[in-house]
Amino acid sequence: MLSLFQSRRFWSGAELAERLEVTGRTLRRDVDRLRALGYPVNATSGVAGGYQLGTGAALPPLLLDDDEALAVALGLRSAAAGTVSGMEEAAVRALTKLEQVLPVRLRRRVKALHGAVMPIHRAGPRIDPELLTQLAGACRDQEQVGFRYADVQANASQRSVEPHGLVHAGTRWYLVAWDLDRDDWRTFRVDRLHLRVPTGPRFTPRAMPDDLPLFVADGISTRAYRHRARFTLHVPVEVAADRIAPTVGVLEAVDERSCTLHAGSNSLDELLLYVGLFGFPFTVHEPPELVAHVQELATRLAAAVDAR
Repeated sequence: MLSLFQSRRFWSGAELAERLEVTGRTLRRDVDRLRALGYPVNATSGVAGGYQLGTGAALPPLLLDDDEALAVALGLRSAAAGTVSGMEEAAVRALTKLEQVLPVRLRRRVKALHGAVMPIHRAGPRIDPELLTQLAGACRDQEQVGFRYADVQANASQRSVEPHGLVHAGTRWYLVAWDLDRDDWRTFRVDRLHLRVPTGPRFTPRAMPDDLPLFVADGISTRAYRHRARFTLHVPVEVAADRIAPTVGVLEAVDERSCTLHAGSNSLDELLLYVGLFGFPFTVHEPPELVAHVQELATRLAAAVDAR
């Protein structure tokens, strides 16, 4: 039951009983046992009634005293900010679970201590861990959120979305959500959004893109630009991956000796310079204007060599 409460904040009594394969009477007895152990399980009655793990006056028996809980929460906040490579997303998930049951007095201390600790250098935009945990909680609890969003040109718009997942890429966090106004999947940079409605009506989860990190990588490296290019790099995908980050291009293996690169830019020259500087032999496939640009440039370069 604790595992179910951590995977989703609210459960109806019927849902819990079905998942646990017990009767309603057994369910109520088990809830009472959790409460006796110190877990704050809240219950609501009526048609929309159910159970949820709430915030108690003290931490549940996790074998952590106040100082240990502070240390864990601060460490998770630092990891969520990207100070521990590869741990960002796991840190946000763990932080969301921990702060759900932290007493108010400890939440205040965590926020105060974290605000007082300043790193000497931090690459990329700074993200408030509280914002990350709010978004992660909305994803987990399947609750709509509303926010003001600024695009790359700093044009602001009001968005209402169904949040489904958070992805960390490089030094940035991205929210993958179903945009209710656009009726489509969208990727939002977390550092560009300001929550207006932290939690809204609950929604039924949609079938997400098969590979969420790949969807985000394609969105920020290819789909966001005017020109979307496809190249064949005549090197193994492992070799190309050592030079090309997912945030600037999406790689797909073709065979043991070659791979496909999808990349985008608002400039054809920038695309060619970007791929050419890797030093890999490559073939340009699309878009047609890029193919024509390559042919024209090759003619000009050949003429320049002949002139000498």
